Amino acid sequence: MKKKCIYGLMSTVVCLLALMLFACTHRQQCADYSMDYTVVMDTAGHYLNVQLIYKAEANPLEEKTGAGAGEVVLVMPRWAPGYYEMLDFAKHLTDFEARDTKGDPLTWHKEGMNRWRIQLPDDGCVEISYRVYANQRDVASSRVEKDIAFVAPCGVFMYVDGEQDHQVTVRFRLPDGWQHIATGMRPHEDDSTAFTVQDFDVLYDSPLLLGNFYTHRFTHEGHDYEFALETPDGAEEMDLEGKFRRIVSATTRLMGDVPYDNYCLIHMGQGKGGLEHQNSQACYTDGTYHFTSRRAEVKFLAFVAHEYFHLYNVKCIRPTELWPLDYDHEAITPMLWVSEGLTCYYEYRLLREAGLATEDEGLELLSTYFACYAPYEGQRHQSLRQCSYDIWLNFMNTDENERDVRVNYYFKGPIIGLLMDLDIRRKTSGQHSLDDVMRLLYQRFYRELHRGFTEDEFWGICQEVTGQPLTEIRRLVETTDSIDYASYLEDANLQVDTTEWVIKRKKN
Repeated sequence: MKKKCIYGLMSTVVCLLALMLFACTHRQQCADYSMDYTVVMDTAGHYLNVQLIYKAEANPLEEKTGAGAGEVVLVMPRWAPGYYEMLDFAKHLTDFEARDTKGDPLTWHKEGMNRWRIQLPDDGCVEISYRVYANQRDVASSRVEKDIAFVAPCGVFMYVDGEQDHQVTVRFRLPDGWQHIATGMRPHEDDSTAFTVQDFDVLYDSPLLLGNFYTHRFTHEGHDYEFALETPDGAEEMDLEGKFRRIVSATTRLMGDVPYDNYCLIHMGQGKGGLEHQNSQACYTDGTYHFTSRRAEVKFLAFVAHEYFHLYNVKCIRPTELWPLDYDHEAITPMLWVSEGLTCYYEYRLLREAGLATEDEGLELLSTYFACYAPYEGQRHQSLRQCSYDIWLNFMNTDENERDVRVNYYFKGPIIGLLMDLDIRRKTSGQHSLDDVMRLLYQRFYRELHRGFTEDEFWGICQEVTGQPLTEIRRLVETTDSIDYASYLEDANLQVDTTEWVIKRKKN
């Protein structure tokens, strides 16, 4: 125990000395960037040691941010997009300091849970340092271990209040022996450990895996890809690259566009959860790609397809409440059943289109969701729309009565997606489908208008594609009315078995 404590203390001291040395050699660069971060890993203590060099020629933010003359207010996000829970990342922060370029301390005080107000020196250059404890295994939180670190930027980097659209640079000082940095961001040409992005939205949407892990780069259909796998056991045997290529190709055919230049697939070891990003996905796996059954492999591929399709449905096609992003308040919207529920439906569609699942396997996947809500009392107490609205209360709510009083858009959403798809096909004599709705949402709101869609605009797009309103489907979303599944499934030669709670093909 003593050896471990002494080693941890020495590691922390070495990291802090490295930061101080770096600060001294970079003081003359303050004017180059308004926001310039450096991060050093403390692998013994599970900390990210962070230094920010902030430079202001004057103080143009007074009216915009409420900062007084000669002050700056720094803000750390309270949540991470895609993870609909107030995580209050500031609780992991310690040892905040602000100094001028001479090393003298500056006056500062904290406001609320996640704001720091700092008195600026005459030259406007401030050196800020703090430590972030990073020892959690979830996709919205950072983790630092002996040979690897996962950095979730929302919980590490602060922005100037009111100025999240400002350019920012981050640099990493890797421990000896660490070989790789994997992320959707492009590094500097002359420094593979440094990244400059146009604003904090891009930074916060770009997780990083650093250290020693399996990495593989390839090009597919004109775009660059990188695999960063913490535990690659079995990846080559199950042909992860080939199957991911097929998912990408199927999605491109479906949507008609690729909204990124490069994409990074970050898969970490044993754990749960995945989080979508504009040009990457960060997921925990079972620690191996050797699956115990064919069903387990299909379920995993659906997981990958889910996070990949999210770069269209959430990152590009998104409810208006999610664009622009507000990292300080809940983004409450009744439309997450579209963002999450329909994405679950497209897991099934993409695996079928990619030839990675048979029809029976696809129906089994949908049936898994059906069985998670249909037998339970909760569907009579909460609508799909209300579930979306209340998710900030219930995202990680594990009350024992959960299925008695609530539904989950991850479960009911994909079944409504199936019914909606079949309804559009029937109403248009097979000329149109839910795919046309998704493509039109993507083209009109993301590509043309550069904004999110409202609830009424979503239903308006459905009507535009179908030629008539989806009145009954909307009623099923907005109420707890029982669903006549047979009226939707019959034309597709499908039926519901309410004894086993599965959707299956009718026998001839």
